[in-house]
Amino acid sequence: MQIGIDSFAAALDGNSRAVNPAARLRQLVEQIQHADEVGLDTFGVGEHHRRDFLDSAPEVILGAAAARTQQIRLTSAVTVLSAADPVRVFQSFATLDLLSQGRAEMIAGRGSFIDAFPLFGLRLEDYDALFAEKLDLLLKIRDNEFVQWSGKFRPALTGQGVYPRPVQNPFPIWLGVGGTPASFARAGALGLPLMVAIIGGEPRRFRPLIDLYRETGKQHGYPQEQLKVGVHMLGYVDETTQKAADAFYPGYAKAMTDIGKERGWPPMTRASFDAQRGRSGALLVGSPEEVVDKIIRHSETLGGISRLSFMMNAASLPQVNMMRAIDAIGAQVAPALHQIDSVA
Repeated sequence: MQIGIDSFAAALDGNSRAVNPAARLRQLVEQIQHADEVGLDTFGVGEHHRRDFLDSAPEVILGAAAARTQQIRLTSAVTVLSAADPVRVFQSFATLDLLSQGRAEMIAGRGSFIDAFPLFGLRLEDYDALFAEKLDLLLKIRDNEFVQWSGKFRPALTGQGVYPRPVQNPFPIWLGVGGTPASFARAGALGLPLMVAIIGGEPRRFRPLIDLYRETGKQHGYPQEQLKVGVHMLGYVDETTQKAADAFYPGYAKAMTDIGKERGWPPMTRASFDAQRGRSGALLVGSPEEVVDKIIRHSETLGGISRLSFMMNAASLPQVNMMRAIDAIGAQVAPALHQIDSVA
């Protein structure tokens, strides 16, 4: 199992105070560099187009990190493909792949916010159709230097070359999904690895959807080893469970309550947070030993996962906390899970 970290480059601290954006982005690159130093497998940067975040151009952030890292794989988390031009997306990630000498990846998805639609003059009524068409073009570009393609939302390509070409062939593209059965089935039908965003509730509820993905992939002739499943989960690791919970809760509660105001959710409470930290809940907040045990249980429940990414900065944690958590994940969490893989 690969272990990594995802970041949304929060622009506000836990008290909703704006941070220095230049300093925050430097800190993020330092986090990626440190994750590489302690032996983590992946680091992902999200994409948002709102005041709360600084990651509207994740490829640029990852490019800066590519120059300061050696081994870690650098990925989006996710690329909001519905609102982007697939040609430019591919060019940006191919360039990142060249800079990193073959360590770039992309998770293509629709994102959890809709801010990009009005920003780029797109209609929400085309939400599904835009993604399906642009994913089709992106995969066509990945597999062909010269592209013949036509669609509804973009001018046709009539044999133009798309450059540069990446180091990796094929370039790794995962499909990022939430809880829609059609999205899981689409990933299986295309034979793409799957990244599941599990931000609350009980992870076991995703098992039928993951089974659908694997069964659909099998029906389309893809080998099981190609049908990888990754999960993106909120979490934080500290020396003790109490320290981890007390550090993570305030910023997490603020972020979830703010999002809840937009989506009709009730305010986050400590009781609800603690319940989510329980044995079957989605939050990976605790000591290294507790978190390792929980990841193993969730993997077994979901039929086996290939990658797990911690989303820690939803809580707007200070840099010292983030670096300490990266240390703990690198020293105790990742080696334990890697060891289990090697024994199996």
